[in-house]
Amino acid sequence: MKLKVNGKAHELDIEPDMPLLWALRDELDIKGPKFGCGVAQCGACTVLLNGEPVRSCSYPVSAAAGQQVITIEGLASKGKLHPVQQAWVEHQVPQCGYCQGGQMLAAVALLKKKPKPSDQDIDAAMTNICRCGTYARIRKAIHAVAAKGVRA
Repeated sequence: MKLKVNGKAHELDIEPDMPLLWALRDELDIKGPKFGCGVAQCGACTVLLNGEPVRSCSYPVSAAAGQQVITIEGLASKGKLHPVQQAWVEHQVPQCGYCQGGQMLAAVALLKKKPKPSDQDIDAAMTNICRCGTYARIRKAIHAVAAKGVRA
């Protein structure tokens, strides 16, 4: 199985129906995507697959073969935080932080599609669950990135 994760090519000897989450965490030691629910509901395992958010806990690794997978570890570039990551820091979004990698990746995908999202757009796109309830800060951070006119 050939995977391209965060710009690096990997060849893995794994079962094709293994969830992408476990290939990332257990085989490639990429720990940003988290296990939360195992049924693609909470979003803690969210990664970008060709720029689209995917719940990796229920996504077979074989479906990701040959495609571009980005995890939270691949979002920063040359030691510089991505604008969404920077906004998360500036607006003190995380509390426990467990879901925030998936939240940020979902926000990146939203901002690529809608550079100036409304509150309704944000609510519709940000379906990841945050047990700490940081939704208001997530919304503020997304609006901050949009106000700067930065392309996510």
